[in-house]
Amino acid sequence: MRTSIRLSLLAASLLAAPLALANPDVVRLGNLKFAHYGAVSYMKDYCGKYNLKVEERMFPKGPDIMPAIVAGEIDVAALASDGAISGRANGVPIYTVAGFAKGGARIVAGVDSGIKNIQGLKGKKVGVTRGGAHELLLYAELEKAGLSWSDKPGKDVQIVFLAFADLNQALAAKQIDAMCQSEPQSSQAINKKFGVEIMKPYTTKMGEPVRLLVMTEKLYNEKKDVAQRLMKCFVDSTAQFNKDSALAEKYVREQMFKGQITPQDFKDAMDNADYTYDVSLEHVDITTDYMQKYGVGRMAKPPKAAEWVKLDLLQKAKAELKVK
Repeated sequence: MRTSIRLSLLAASLLAAPLALANPDVVRLGNLKFAHYGAVSYMKDYCGKYNLKVEERMFPKGPDIMPAIVAGEIDVAALASDGAISGRANGVPIYTVAGFAKGGARIVAGVDSGIKNIQGLKGKKVGVTRGGAHELLLYAELEKAGLSWSDKPGKDVQIVFLAFADLNQALAAKQIDAMCQSEPQSSQAINKKFGVEIMKPYTTKMGEPVRLLVMTEKLYNEKKDVAQRLMKCFVDSTAQFNKDSALAEKYVREQMFKGQITPQDFKDAMDNADYTYDVSLEHVDITTDYMQKYGVGRMAKPPKAAEWVKLDLLQKAKAELKVK
């Protein structure tokens, strides 16, 4: 009898062992340090419930992630659509699998600059980060306003290319007259009283820019189960942020920014952005057309959204989690 009981217990423990001892699948995430990227960042704390270990690596701007993907160091990445489009156009093996945020941009002028509107940028120096969504948004608004631009003197507006991290400092030091900046940095400039909002650059055909979650073709094609669990975690993580604004604020302020932004900065930033899941093929194609028009991203062959936007994992995850 004792032998029988021991054998039964042994059998039960062996059956349970794969569940108890299964090592989580590692997914390497490339991300950016912005308020509206918070739900993606939260995945590294939240994905354990899906037997995943998400290892996050921060980059200065979206296009910087592409060489890491090519080198096989990153499996999934969060970045602006133009960075993803440019990467795909130049042979980086990625698919767009979701949208994760929209909005998150502002044109801000120096508080003493006298600039009141987009037309007031004529004759001024405007800072922007090269190769990001903000460069594209700025050019589209300048064109709509009938203004010419160049990074050399001689046009209506002189563009000054700076890293996101340097734009606020340059505006505060009056090295530039205005900037097209992300969140929460643009809200910080306003709250610290050295910047004033000129506009949110969403008035062109592009509308609010949608940030893209991209996945390597290798992960999507060869590890479908891992890819699907990751997508379910992404949808779940985003749903938590949308449901619990206090959680979102605490995580972004304390974990991402280490207390460097105030509650007001976070509130203002997210008044100008949303955590989301979705992106349309039309939005990706419109953004691609604008990139080609303005020469942003230096695309060898502009890709069509239908070729590389794969939303099946997202749709399945949303259906399973009953998220709209």
